[in-house]
Amino acid sequence: MSSENPGQSAWGSGETQHFYTLTPDQVLDAIEDLDIEATGRVLQMNSMENRVYEVEIELNHTPDNPSERFKIIKFYRPGRWSKEQIQDEHDFLWDLKEHEIQVIAPLKFNDKTIFKNSEGLWYSLFPKKGGRAADEWSTPLLEQMGRLLARLHNIGESKIAKHRINLDIATYGEKNLEYLLSSNTIPKEYRANFETTVREICTVSAPLFKGIKTQRVHGDCHHGNTLLGSDGPYLIDFDDMVNAPRVQDIWMVTPGRDQYSIDQRNILLDAYESMSEFDYREIKLIETLRALRMVHFSSWIAHRYEDDSFKRAFPTFNTSQYWERESYHLQEQLGLIKDDISSLQAGLGNY
Repeated sequence: MSSENPGQSAWGSGETQHFYTLTPDQVLDAIEDLDIEATGRVLQMNSMENRVYEVEIELNHTPDNPSERFKIIKFYRPGRWSKEQIQDEHDFLWDLKEHEIQVIAPLKFNDKTIFKNSEGLWYSLFPKKGGRAADEWSTPLLEQMGRLLARLHNIGESKIAKHRINLDIATYGEKNLEYLLSSNTIPKEYRANFETTVREICTVSAPLFKGIKTQRVHGDCHHGNTLLGSDGPYLIDFDDMVNAPRVQDIWMVTPGRDQYSIDQRNILLDAYESMSEFDYREIKLIETLRALRMVHFSSWIAHRYEDDSFKRAFPTFNTSQYWERESYHLQEQLGLIKDDISSLQAGLGNY
């Protein structure tokens, strides 16, 4: 899939006024449009990109689990994803659920998972599932996570998400840089250095992707999106699902660079390989993927900065302090990428 496809944007465009002014009554109306009776209790949940609410519903039976009393309703930010891109996410979740992989799939009503409210916002309904954060990765938990990701990737490889973006240099690097430059987000004193560094990262990293397969992956598999339930770890929030190398999910579970983190990654990969093959050439992409994520993160904030919640969450974003730090870290990433390339050329890399 080409990165020049019109759908190859992580941001889109569209009116958002109804999104910002969503009310509890509109949330309840959307629930009741699906023939679900709500008690009237609505709790807004933590979500920067979308609007997510926990809604208590009426039951005509005594639930086996307290979570059955609640549904999670998710309103998608207008213009971020098209309906087709959202459907790719939902199809992936249902593929995983049907293979008994630990995820939370959207509920189906007449075989549909995406609906539009009276204000034109796309929304979906999910079951509520309890769990706790994975604060520390023990060896047994890393092994469980390795097997979970292997099974997830096996299913991810089985179909193509033709509407979802590719996590590549063009989409996450060049296009995000172009936006940051065109929007005049970067202070003048850091603009040239930031641009030069990002462009060099893109140029030197491009050959590393040669011959590397991409497929459906979670895409944002950090600790906050991994919860521990009674049956072990499970993944939530597939909103950033992308077509990418498998290592994108693996490095985010074990993101450190020190020996302890490398040992953790090896434990995870040993368990992973009991369920699926892993192309160890992908390890050389980790520092590039980390750098692309940094550029993407800054672009994400810039795209959303008219949203007051972003101004509150990132108060230093439009200051020299933020851009000095980002420029420094990206220069550090460039050095690490060059070191990896030098090791590969010298035949010293463990790939």
